[in-house]
Amino acid sequence: MLSYRYELTPDDNGTFLVTFPDIPEAVAVGEDKESAAIEALDGLLCALDGYFEDRRAIPLPSTEQGSDTVTLPALETAKVLLLNEMIAQGVKKAEMARRLDVHMPQIDRLLDLRHNTKIDFLEKAAEKLGKHLSISFA
Repeated sequence: MLSYRYELTPDDNGTFLVTFPDIPEAVAVGEDKESAAIEALDGLLCALDGYFEDRRAIPLPSTEQGSDTVTLPALETAKVLLLNEMIAQGVKKAEMARRLDVHMPQIDRLLDLRHNTKIDFLEKAAEKLGKHLSISFA
């Protein structure tokens, strides 16, 4: 899964600002460090939604280590990697719909971070890009 490092910056009003070096559009605010950590995932997902809407490649996490990270859930990680692969291969939504033999609304849901896509559909989409979905316990 993808784990993004974030930085906490104390604000003048006693809150903490959450920013992500790898995803500059991602921000969140928390009343304290604990709530900032909770809000970090939502801030990251909101920013990633913008990448999906714009069909832009999503920067992968840097290898730089930090104490504060947020890990995307498995489904969202798979969708980020799928979007990046589609962009890398130049595969548009219409082409993916054709390859999967589905209607466009199904592709819209496939590329929606907030939609609970079935894992077998993601696996099939990866196969249509010449890739395979790999899941493991660590």
